[in-house]
Amino acid sequence: MGCAAPRSASALLLLLLLLLLLLRAEQPLGAELTFELPDNAKQCFHEEVEQGVKFSLDYQVITGGHYDVDCFVEDPQGNTIYRETKKQYDSFTHRAEVKGVYQFCFSNEFSTFSHKTIYFDFQVGDEPPILPDMGNRVTALTQMESACVTIHEALKTVIDSQTHYRLREAQDRARAEDLNSRVSYWSIGETIALFVVGFSQVLLLKSFFTEKRPISRAVHS
Repeated sequence: MGCAAPRSASALLLLLLLLLLLLRAEQPLGAELTFELPDNAKQCFHEEVEQGVKFSLDYQVITGGHYDVDCFVEDPQGNTIYRETKKQYDSFTHRAEVKGVYQFCFSNEFSTFSHKTIYFDFQVGDEPPILPDMGNRVTALTQMESACVTIHEALKTVIDSQTHYRLREAQDRARAEDLNSRVSYWSIGETIALFVVGFSQVLLLKSFFTEKRPISRAVHS
């Protein structure tokens, strides 16, 4: 009983320290969004980035057409620093050479009838260390600090995995619904064709067994 109390207190202290560090940790700037892009349309987003700051763009087409989209990124001077056409998903990382508003656009102008659902994650800056002065420390981390860092990295991996599987689930569900609608329309068409063919065969067989009586004409002299 005497040893159980100190262990419980240490575990509680570790949990409180982890929560405080997670609340204190600053997240990089950016945006994560899922939106619909109509056919023959283009959607642009803007983000101000300081000089020398790294930013990254991850995107994926969830539903629509052949699951492809055009994407390009322009710097504040109008120079295109990234351009890809008809991509299902991709990642782009760049360090800003000039300060200003950077623009990234998604284009579905090549599609004439199918709209797309697109997910993107735009992050600006590097993630700060979870512990203060972690990069400048000379001494080794304590056991409690190492545990906090390990748990923090594990939670980041879990978040990334959940995002990946959520997108895969949405994409597979859209494909399944599209396949289900096609099968339903095909079944309705087959049912109508079956009724038409059956009714035509009944009429044809009925015409074979119908007795045709000759018409007698009276001859008047």
